[in-house]
Amino acid sequence: MAFPAPETPRRDLFPEIEPYATGFMPTGSVHEVWYEECGNPQGLPVVVLHGGPGGAVNPGMRRYFDPAKYRIVMFDQRGCGNSRPNASLEENTTWTLIEDIERLRELLGIERWAVFGGSWGSTLSLAYAITHPERVTALLLRGIFLLTKPELHWFYQDGASQIFPDAWEKFLEPIPEAERGDLMGAYYKRLTGDDKAERERCAIAWSSWEGDTVSVQGPDARPDKFADPEFAVAFARIECWYFMNGGFFPEEGWLLKKVDRIRHIPCWIAQGRFDVVTPITSAWALHRAWPEAKLDIVKDAGHASSEPGIIDSLVRATDWAAGL
Repeated sequence: MAFPAPETPRRDLFPEIEPYATGFMPTGSVHEVWYEECGNPQGLPVVVLHGGPGGAVNPGMRRYFDPAKYRIVMFDQRGCGNSRPNASLEENTTWTLIEDIERLRELLGIERWAVFGGSWGSTLSLAYAITHPERVTALLLRGIFLLTKPELHWFYQDGASQIFPDAWEKFLEPIPEAERGDLMGAYYKRLTGDDKAERERCAIAWSSWEGDTVSVQGPDARPDKFADPEFAVAFARIECWYFMNGGFFPEEGWLLKKVDRIRHIPCWIAQGRFDVVTPITSAWALHRAWPEAKLDIVKDAGHASSEPGIIDSLVRATDWAAGL
């Protein structure tokens, strides 16, 4: 398939828009999932899968799409954002999220849609497409995260710590030295414990570590939300829960092992060369297993979707997908 050549100057986000519909979707469990629709009701359907796990959608995510061409569907995953109950781990797995995506598609009367996701959103996008390839018209991915043990060890035990030692010291602070040989386990014990003050302190430290490393600009560019206790508790609890359970995948490396199920789907991957949160090795491994996918390496970007080069790549990606 033909991919467009990079354009100069770089593309920017589309203008701000407001939803034309919002609501809560029952799931048949304790969870109610909040969703919104914006753009053109007759346009190409696309579902936006946010990061984390434990993050939430935000108004800026609408702006990667031409609102005249796209029917943009966004939702907060279980326990996240406006969905309720907040920070709940009950019946909260990759597979229940995939069920929610399908439930939302059916609720909105959509036959097939493009899937847009970055970081954990790329993980969930791939898992959804592998499970329901007949429902996906295109995959638009950023910051590939395959949720493997080496990736988790790199970011939460030894690796990224050597690039951001200043931020790493703050990440270590809540954990006694005797427990630092298994930082994810130590954090999990506290994030799921009964001590509210300790839970909030650890949630802010966990979330701030990601916020401090998300951009090539480092801690100076940390988004404010990572220090907000309400956001941080949901983000850290759910993220740590998924990571301690290996993403609930049947086996290590499951996504790459199943990639043949989706190689016929058009795919664009935007990957920052200097991404420390989800290093380029994962995007490269996916591209090697799926050579038909477009891998756009952004030479001056890290992990953040707000970096100019990443914005440029993703906007070009959505324009490309709209023309398929």
